[in-house]
Amino acid sequence: MSVPLRPPVPLLAALFLALALLLTGCTSGPAPAKAPVGAPGQGAAGPESDAASVRRASPEPEPSPAEIPGLGPETRAEIPEEARQAFVVTGEGEDANRSSAVLYAREDPAEGWVAVAGPWDAHNGMKGWTDHHVAGDLRSPTGVYTLTDAGGRLPDPGALLPYDEHPRFAVDGVGFFGEPLEGSFDYVVAINYNRTEGVTPLDRTRPLGLERGGGIWIHVDHGGPTQGCVSIPENRMEELLRTLDPAMNPVIVMGDAESLGR
Repeated sequence: MSVPLRPPVPLLAALFLALALLLTGCTSGPAPAKAPVGAPGQGAAGPESDAASVRRASPEPEPSPAEIPGLGPETRAEIPEEARQAFVVTGEGEDANRSSAVLYAREDPAEGWVAVAGPWDAHNGMKGWTDHHVAGDLRSPTGVYTLTDAGGRLPDPGALLPYDEHPRFAVDGVGFFGEPLEGSFDYVVAINYNRTEGVTPLDRTRPLGLERGGGIWIHVDHGGPTQGCVSIPENRMEELLRTLDPAMNPVIVMGDAESLGR
């Protein structure tokens, strides 16, 4: 009797493997898990994205010190670094004689400039403003000027700047619109345009020459435009005199709005 032949072992293993593939399909294991949306490295804009993580880790930038509103880079550059008080007089227009005044201070350099008084109504030269003042042009000189000296016909109201009380500050007559000028120089602060610092406002020394004018002051308003000075109400003059501090190196920043914005 003949004995039936058995397939070799390797062939049987191959047959069983083929049968298993037919029964289970083409998959040989579980599908890979999808990366979660917004996972690092996936480029998705989710709440846990790389960009958001970087933003959270980065420190907030320090705020810049406050600047004086309305002043452009050229005007700001004229203000001395040591100045910590600025009396800003902004004209309504190049040819206008009405303006507004605000006193700023920067006691904390990190915070910058802060308004401490004003706005106050003010007058300036009858014909407005100029960047090249000459005697008799009836315009106020634009620019940034130091304030170092004060005085007036009336007794010192508590000024911090050196104060010269003198009867020569008396004035009479009428202004451009017929308003009385009496009392206009009861209180004054000299604007250091074409003058020597550290002397009475009555000093008539003119370093730029007489033709460039002089005697430009902040003084008591008489209800109308000036020859070239800046004027504010009497009670505001008293307040200004008691506030301007030589230790803070005060300046006046003056001109029409367009000029100051440059």
